Parts: sequence; structure tokens; C-alpha cells
Amino acid sequence: MQLSKSEEQLMEVIWKHEKVFMKDLIDSYPDPKPATTTLATLLKRMQDKGFVAYNLFGNSRQYYALVKKSDYFSKHVKGMIENFFNNSPMQFASFFTTSTDLSSSELEDLKKIVEQEIKRKEQ
Repeated sequence: MQLSKSEEQLMEVIWKHEKVFMKDLIDSYPDPKPATTTLATLLKRMQDKGFVAYNLFGNSRQYYALVKKSDYFSKHVKGMIENFFNNSPMQFASFFTTSTDLSSSELEDLKKIVEQEIKRKEQ
């Protein structure tokens, strides 16, 4: 299941803070701040999708993520590779390295990451 852009923005705050009350969510937005009802609607949709839950403290709800950020984005990237790159990680890597204006040092850093992953898989 996927989140809308507004839901993703809200999820980013929840992932960052781990546990958060409505006041903290509202405070995380720049002015003009969204209405409490708007955030409540987004949170309800996110609950229905299985992304967040809450603990009740009196009348206040403390929200927390049910899905890890890394798991969500990993699934997102896998879907993108499947849908746009014929399920070929090689096509994706080729596109990524040639189309994102990476500097030489960023490409070197990427090369190191790939080499480390190769070593890890060979062990």
C-alpha cells in the first residue's frame, strides 16, 4: 500500500520523532499550519492503511509508526524498478548513475558502497 504525498509528509514527522502528539505534528509544519481536522483525517487514513497507530493518554493520542521508513522506501523503490525498469535493477542503476548528475566523488562513494556489498555477499 502506498501513501499520498500529504501522508508521506506526515509520516516523515512520525518517523523522525517516533512517538508524537497532535500538537507536535501541527508544530512541525510551517505557517500557515494545517487544521487539526485535516491532520486527523490524514492520520485516520494512515491508520486504515496500517501505517500508524496510537496510544491514548486521557483525551490525547500519541501516534507512532507501524511501518519502518526503510521498509516503506525499499518497497517503493522495488515497485519503481518493477514498473519503470522492466524489473531490472541493472537498468535502474544505469539510469540512476547517468541521469542524476552525480559528481565524481559521489560516484566514488557509490562505488565503495557497491564494493562493500559485494564483499558482504561473498562471505
